[in-house]
Amino acid sequence: MALKGFLFDKDATLLDFDRTWGVWCAGYLKGLAAGDEALLLRLSERIGFDQVRQTFLPDSPVIAGTPEEGVDIILPLLPGWGRDALLAHANDSAGQAAVYPLVPLAPLLDALKQGHKLGVATNDAEKSARQHIDAFGVADRFDAIIGSDSGFGGKPGPGMCLAFAEQTGLDPREVAMVGDSTHDLFAGRAAGMVCIGVASGYATAEQLAPHADVVLPDVSHLPAWRAEYGEAREP
Repeated sequence: MALKGFLFDKDATLLDFDRTWGVWCAGYLKGLAAGDEALLLRLSERIGFDQVRQTFLPDSPVIAGTPEEGVDIILPLLPGWGRDALLAHANDSAGQAAVYPLVPLAPLLDALKQGHKLGVATNDAEKSARQHIDAFGVADRFDAIIGSDSGFGGKPGPGMCLAFAEQTGLDPREVAMVGDSTHDLFAGRAAGMVCIGVASGYATAEQLAPHADVVLPDVSHLPAWRAEYGEAREP
């Protein structure tokens, strides 16, 4: 079956994860701690974040999670906050993060846009995801931007993948799910999509390979993959 769509994860697939979220998280946690260094340490430990290096630990429980999951992890340490208020604060703050692309996105997306539908499926909130894509100046390249709060559930469930296929009129088998985590690949596989891992996040190529049809170093390799190997999947 011909490949007619690419559905991308956002963080560590299109967006430079550490450069973006390391700085943001350091400031976000310091704001919540409000000068309480002991609380700052507990918050950082709870989510697997190194404040000194401003980077996440490989086994951080929030790397591939939804905003709701992140809030639920730290909420017990913040008795002055309600869940809804903390979630709204987290999403608003995340939307204002200074974002950095992993590769030049406009030429990549323009190359893939020829004959293909493009979308984003992220475990971030839809509003902040749209803010990030807008900041990159590439929102017009995408046919759909779907977040974990868009009504289709989060990854590793297949809901966002199936929603993209439905919204674009494609058979899921005509779409490649592209992501840096096993969450992305599990979601794509459950939806019946081609699964492309990119080793640009915390998961290694070896960790991604059992769940992917192919593993690439990063998304800049997609046009070459499409030209050299994509036709092999088509009748």
